[in-house]
Amino acid sequence: MREGIHPEFTESTITCACGNVINAKSTKSDIKVDVCSKCHPFWTGNLKRETSGGRADKFKKKYGIQ
Repeated sequence: MREGIHPEFTESTITCACGNVINAKSTKSDIKVDVCSKCHPFWTGNLKRETSGGRADKFKKKYGIQ
C-alpha cells in the first residue's frame, strides 16, 4: 500500500440522540447520530406496519366483492 494517502483509523465515540454511547473505530473521532439500535422502532419492537392489502384487496373493497 502507498504511504501517506490513507486516513488515520482511530477509536471514535458514536453518540445517539437518545443518549446511547457506542465506542468503535473510524476515521472520525466523534460521530453524532439520530437513531441507534436502542431507540430505533424496528429493533425495539415498536414498529407499526399498516397492512392495507394489495391491489386485489383494494379492488374487492371498492366493488364490494367477497
